[in-house]
Amino acid sequence: MQLISEALGGSQKAYRILTEQHQNSVFHIIYKIVRDKETANDLAQETFMKAFASLASYRSEYRFSTWLYKIAANCSIDFLRKKKINALSLDQELETKDGSVGFEVPDYSYHPEQELVRKQTRFNIEEAIESLPEKYKEVIIYRHKDDKSYEEIADLLDIPVGTVKARIFRARELLKKKLRSIT
Repeated sequence: MQLISEALGGSQKAYRILTEQHQNSVFHIIYKIVRDKETANDLAQETFMKAFASLASYRSEYRFSTWLYKIAANCSIDFLRKKKINALSLDQELETKDGSVGFEVPDYSYHPEQELVRKQTRFNIEEAIESLPEKYKEVIIYRHKDDKSYEEIADLLDIPVGTVKARIFRARELLKKKLRSIT
């Protein structure tokens, strides 16, 4: 509140401190809306100019940051309103110098046969992992199921990181060989 009073009194130092305190947050709020760094920087400057020009209208029952972030959001929305965005129609073909290009929307509908193939593949991989010698099986499980780093696996098994890497490489080679023989 002290800084705002000083800024209202014309203190350039207070303006600078308020700007420094809120600059990153204002930029991020704007960037989330406009999705362009240069535009976000420009709008952040505009936000501070508008805020300081209308600082007398700030009401102290609200947090200064809330008031400032609202100005930032409004500047961003105003910018988007002024900017004409040409939307592409998915129904019409796009004309290019090489001719027309149509848009195909991918088919995300449920396909039982694909689900069956995925389940069978998962089963085959799990079976292949289970058939590995223990020293290879444990490193593959730690690495790919438990998402452990090489260093974490080395610590868990009390072996050097180089040994972990070698075992994972060998385990993958054995898995490739086993899975090729299945398919």
